[in-house]
Amino acid sequence: MFDDADLTDDKFLCGKLTLLQPAKGYRAATDPVLLAAACPARAGERVLDIGCGAGAASLCLAVRVPAVRLWGLEVQAGYADLARRNAARNGIELQVHDGDLAQMPAALRMDFDHVIMNPPYYPPTGTRSPVPERARAMQVDLPLSDWVQAGARRLAPGGWLTLICGADGLPAVLAGAGKLGSISVLPLAPRVDRAAPRIIVQARKGGRGPFRLLAPLVLHAGPAHDGDRENYTPEASAVLRDGGELLARFR
Repeated sequence: MFDDADLTDDKFLCGKLTLLQPAKGYRAATDPVLLAAACPARAGERVLDIGCGAGAASLCLAVRVPAVRLWGLEVQAGYADLARRNAARNGIELQVHDGDLAQMPAALRMDFDHVIMNPPYYPPTGTRSPVPERARAMQVDLPLSDWVQAGARRLAPGGWLTLICGADGLPAVLAGAGKLGSISVLPLAPRVDRAAPRIIVQARKGGRGPFRLLAPLVLHAGPAHDGDRENYTPEASAVLRDGGELLARFR
């Protein structure tokens, strides 16, 4: 478990949500916020967040869809504890289970309307962080295809899988898709005319729609960073600051 002295208290969505996070280790940034914005969950539906970390994606989703029903799975006990604490302090119900996606806890062996995930996507051969918790959260131990297969098994027929990963992970995601169809890929470009290093992938269990490569979401305005400012595009700011959705991008 993390010592309270080693935690920071961070604001998300312009203060609509506050999260305790380790000062050193994996810290949520834009990825879980964008993931939550792309999940098409509605009030009353069940959502499983695989690899939920400190709860950022699930809790951002709950801010937008207050009556959504949330479960989380986290392999690192310290982060699982933080997710529970963060849910409680924000008045959001989130059932977090300790465990590995390769051996799904019995309590999670049910059908969900949605599965969301922000899996590690840095190559395992790269330089690992000296902080073990950060290294495990950031660098691949299990192939992305295994993550996708595990998520698909937990989906009800017609349920949706939504994940964010590196663009170079797309072949592995598609390799693990199995019975998932109606696959859409949203590239996340840092600026206009820049390659997209990250993508959001959405797929439906039993879906029969064609594969779609969507127009990129551009995160920052202008050709380069202009001073010590965030410089988000209006669409990105509506998501990252105001808790808006990206659902229209996938329709």
